[in-house]
Amino acid sequence: MSPSSLTNSILTDLYAHADPKNVEGMARFGIVSTGNILGVTLPFIRAKAKALRRNHELALELWNTGIYEARLLAAFVADPAQLTKPVMTSWAKQFDNWAICDGLCIHLFRRSRHAHDRAVAWSKRKEEFVCRAGFVMMATLAVHDKEADNNVFLCYLSVIERTSRDDRNGVRKAVNWALRQIGKRNASLNRAAIASARRIAKRSESSARWIASDALRELLSAAVRKRLTTRRRPGSRRGNRGT
Repeated sequence: MSPSSLTNSILTDLYAHADPKNVEGMARFGIVSTGNILGVTLPFIRAKAKALRRNHELALELWNTGIYEARLLAAFVADPAQLTKPVMTSWAKQFDNWAICDGLCIHLFRRSRHAHDRAVAWSKRKEEFVCRAGFVMMATLAVHDKEADNNVFLCYLSVIERTSRDDRNGVRKAVNWALRQIGKRNASLNRAAIASARRIAKRSESSARWIASDALRELLSAAVRKRLTTRRRPGSRRGNRGT
């Protein structure tokens, strides 16, 4: 079956599982789109992706449909190794809600060899959801990129401090998320993130103060302290990479 025929078959299946009530519920959580949202459940999309496996040409076609669920499915079937910077940025420019932004970054873009490069580039963009994507990438890379050293994330902290003044909801929440995830990566980055948060807290903007206070609440918590201390113990299976 050619990708075009397969795309048509997938769209037929998605429309058959559309649920207007889900669309209403999604809207209450800020998931609205300039395209079409069908209200298909995420478990169904995941099951569909598992059956399809990787198919980059299909992913490109699914994205071009403009349908929210088809675009989310594209995140699961696209081949990260075939992603180019222009395609990644083109898709990011079309983000129109936080869910499609986060879904693409978490399930696809972070796996690309261009992930760190795009994180920095997008963090400088004016478009709300492109900017958000830069910080979502920082957050998810802090969790999943086990090979990156501390210097990468220390550079991200300076970007986080610079952008903490942005009061757009989509951006400030992602900035906060990135700050918290970097600060939970290891003990050294925890100290650096806390120092960044304390500098941010001194700013006059309400967005900066919220980002800092929320991050400090978690980064100074007993739970995070305990987890980081456990990682430092000799013989710990995961160790304390990069400190």
